[in-house]
Amino acid sequence: MNKRQKPSQKMKGATVAAVVCFVAAIAIVGTYTFNDYKRTQQKEQLARTEEKNDTEDKDKKEPAEEANNLVISNREEPEPKEEPEPEEDTAVEPEDNSTGTGTSTQSTAGSGMSVNFNEDSKLLWPVNGTVLMSYSMDKTVYFQTLDQYKYNPAVVISGAEGDQVICGTTGIIKSIDVTAETGTTVNVDIGNGYELFYGQLKEVPVKVGDYVEAKSVLGYVSQPTKYYSVEGCNVYFEMRKDGQPVNPVEYLDE
Repeated sequence: MNKRQKPSQKMKGATVAAVVCFVAAIAIVGTYTFNDYKRTQQKEQLARTEEKNDTEDKDKKEPAEEANNLVISNREEPEPKEEPEPEEDTAVEPEDNSTGTGTSTQSTAGSGMSVNFNEDSKLLWPVNGTVLMSYSMDKTVYFQTLDQYKYNPAVVISGAEGDQVICGTTGIIKSIDVTAETGTTVNVDIGNGYELFYGQLKEVPVKVGDYVEAKSVLGYVSQPTKYYSVEGCNVYFEMRKDGQPVNPVEYLDE
């Protein structure tokens, strides 16, 4: 009797073990199936969330873009600037400053006129008066105002203030200078390297480049400079040949 029951119990044990294994297998399969389903649901939910966010962002951008387009469309186009018309060039002739301090440049006016002074030509006296100081380049002469002896490259002729000072011959005004020693001084080019200098003048009516003839008024006797205050009103009359002083008395008409 017991021997018969032992196989039966073994059979029952095997059956229970098989059932347990089957149940465990079903549980494992169910677990994997549930996990796959859960992951699928999570992916679908994430996709729906991203799609919703994209839709909301698009809805937000569209009104902003429309507003920007509206602002741009309402802006007025700037009108093109008109280019200024070029001004016509107008030539301005420089003013003549012939009475300024310092050496004035020679003008072209009068350059077509002929001046031809030579050794046989004669000069007119610049003013009616006596010789206060003679030309002297070989020995010194006494200057009263300076109280010293020095060479004198000119003839100093007395005159009354306001007396006319005339040009000794035809020439062209080369320069008009103002110096401390001889005051307003007119330089006349008389040709062939000869020049005349008339100093201690005022109210000079000529200008640089003017063509002047003999007896033309070059100015008027002025008050003397401080270098000739003792000598009184006078005309400083100097003559040069090729830049070197010569004695104008040798050319003066008696």
